[in-house]
Amino acid sequence: MQLATYDTGTGDRTALLVHGAMSDHGTWHAVQAHLTGLGYRVIGVDMRGHGRSPHGDYSVRALGDDLVDSLPTGADVAIGHSMGGLALSLAVERLKPARAVYSDPAFGFAQVSPEVSAAMRRMVAQATAETVRAMNPRWSDADIAAELAGFAAFDPAFFDVIADAAEHDPMPAGAVVPSLVQLADPSFTVDAEGARRLAERGFEVRTVAGAGHCIHRDDLPGFLASLDGWI
Repeated sequence: MQLATYDTGTGDRTALLVHGAMSDHGTWHAVQAHLTGLGYRVIGVDMRGHGRSPHGDYSVRALGDDLVDSLPTGADVAIGHSMGGLALSLAVERLKPARAVYSDPAFGFAQVSPEVSAAMRRMVAQATAETVRAMNPRWSDADIAAELAGFAAFDPAFFDVIADAAEHDPMPAGAVVPSLVQLADPSFTVDAEGARRLAERGFEVRTVAGAGHCIHRDDLPGFLASLDGWI
């Protein structure tokens, strides 16, 4: 599937940004601005069922294939958050970025209970600026606006991906390119055993102390500091 893509900056280095579930490319606004300021051309996407991209079959495999269909190969760095990190891990061998960053990636969704999934559905359906701010007191006004915009364009059928991921082990077998796994504190998607397995498989693992699941919105300075040597 050809996804909606968003191209900013004119630098001679390229960064790819893949958002998480229930969001869209706009949730990267602060990271995008930082990267373009460093001289990157930044290409973001809306995953299927999000933003301006089409809806369709919601499977984990399809998410990776979509990135291959929509993004250029050979980028200097590719960054995926949460479900976008899982999608990136399935596309990275074909996209061949020089480096990959997985920000609190969805490598452990088998541990997400039906109750948690139901709560996420309710959160999207009932969200207001006040409820988003109450859940995320460290976010900027722009982050809250981006979250609401993402919710408004989100297809709830996408939650089928979580069920699909839970039927398999989504943990990558190894780091195809030099790869960083950046974890929240605590991580919603990668537990201590998962972090150990990733390190054994060739991933560098860093934790951003005190940051929530959406690290780049919860603690932008911590997110960027954690990327030292990767961007």
